[in-house]
Amino acid sequence: MSSTTTTGGAPGAAPAIDLHGRSPWSVLPPLVLGFFMIMVDTTIVNVAVPSLQHHFDAGVTAVGWVNSAYLLSFAVLMLFAGRLGDRLGNREVFVAGLVVFTLSSMWCGFAGSIGTLIVARLVQGVGGALMTPQTMAVITRVFPPLKRGAAMGVWGAVAGVATIAGPVLGGFFVEAGDSGWRWIFFVNVPIGVVALLLSLRFIPHLPTRVAYFDWVGVVLSGIGFFALIFGLQEGESYHWGHVWGPFSVWSLIIGGVVVIGLFVWWQSRLGDRALLPLRLFHVRNFSLANVTGMAVTFSMIGIFFPLTIFLQSIMGLSPLHAALVNLPGSLVSGIVAPFAGRLSDRISGKWVVATGFLVIGVAMGWLALILDPAMSVGAFIAPMCVFGLGTGLIFSPMANLATSGLDHSTAGAGAGAFNANRQVGGVIGSAAIIALLTARLASLMPTEAAKASLSLPEEYRAPFVEALSKVDLTASSGGMTLPDGIPDSARAALEAAGNQAFHGAFQGAVQSTLLLVVGVLVVGCLSALAMRRTVKHTH
Repeated sequence: MSSTTTTGGAPGAAPAIDLHGRSPWSVLPPLVLGFFMIMVDTTIVNVAVPSLQHHFDAGVTAVGWVNSAYLLSFAVLMLFAGRLGDRLGNREVFVAGLVVFTLSSMWCGFAGSIGTLIVARLVQGVGGALMTPQTMAVITRVFPPLKRGAAMGVWGAVAGVATIAGPVLGGFFVEAGDSGWRWIFFVNVPIGVVALLLSLRFIPHLPTRVAYFDWVGVVLSGIGFFALIFGLQEGESYHWGHVWGPFSVWSLIIGGVVVIGLFVWWQSRLGDRALLPLRLFHVRNFSLANVTGMAVTFSMIGIFFPLTIFLQSIMGLSPLHAALVNLPGSLVSGIVAPFAGRLSDRISGKWVVATGFLVIGVAMGWLALILDPAMSVGAFIAPMCVFGLGTGLIFSPMANLATSGLDHSTAGAGAGAFNANRQVGGVIGSAAIIALLTARLASLMPTEAAKASLSLPEEYRAPFVEALSKVDLTASSGGMTLPDGIPDSARAALEAAGNQAFHGAFQGAVQSTLLLVVGVLVVGCLSALAMRRTVKHTH
């Protein structure tokens, strides 16, 4: 096969792609730059959570929606974006997504309220959804099978590099001043411009096939996933009761599940015209790769949100220092991913992916055991390096497994489905972690308050426990307001006891979220082991 012509998908199923004398590797720079921005914006906001709470006087749940709104629109539209690339062209849709993403990043930076920021992030997620399926589809269609694992390795390494750049850049900008958080979004603008210029120069026009848009499927999936995730994330804020009008938290969750069921039924009626052609899931490795993708993204979202708050609010680190704690692990992930991709070209990728899940599970179990408000920062480094090793082993082989068994005509739809389900895992992870974190805080606080009250004079103990038990832990301050007239000596003792109670409750809540992540990782590992051995390419 020459360097100017490549094929993707099943042998003989695709027309040759003319790259006009260029190597297939020339298409990667704009693809990975775009993907880099997308991945950075899944992590960069976590570092700014306390700053956003302070700047907008918003609670943990509201600020959590700054991330979840992005992930939700990203996930819901991914299926449609994949099919749109098959219909209008992967290059054209990728470029459109770059423009939307870059402009909405500017909007995020200029946001004057938490509501505006959430809406801008929603639009930013639309741009990310348009881009992401095209990155995998172009790689699948341009690279020959024997080089595809290595190319996916570079694609997967971007996730590791982004986890370095996201928190570190976020911490640097947040510490620059009261409005430094705005630059976590403005930084996308020059990157987006460079990626746009490279896209117009190097990404080729690819043949298109699909002529039908499943608008009903888009609406059903959007309503279903929005209702489900809103119910999960906001449940604690509404005490798992009434929300608005005829809607309760549980009616939204159950209704969301029902609508998603209707979506699946509708897809089965449309066949290959569907937004999500169900025949894709007849490929065993594709189906199981979707499960592993959901599991690993759930885990990554579920890890960084509570740990970032723990490092800053409990251990007192600055945003930048909190980000630097994760730097060694992210470096490990970025270094390992390309090698894992090449390894999946030589041995069955299922073993590499399963090993990655096992390694991450060990890291999270280790961290749950040692987590303590009094622990040193250095104690975080080793388990987070092990975590980086695990994620580096997973992403590249998993993407290769997801696409290797699909025929050329379903490259866009397959990439859209895989990335959509991967992001759905992130959305569910964000919602589930916030719900569990707040629920466990509320559950543990009375017990921790009772323990901490033992250090107080007798007359203050009962009022102290009662006051802490009534604290709204989703509020922006999350603290106990002391009445006037308390002597300074007693005030200092009460504040110290309050900190002790909150730290103990938060430690227990974060440990619970880590154990939930371990359970999800077990599911991901078993799914990888259930995959078929991949057949080595001979052509």
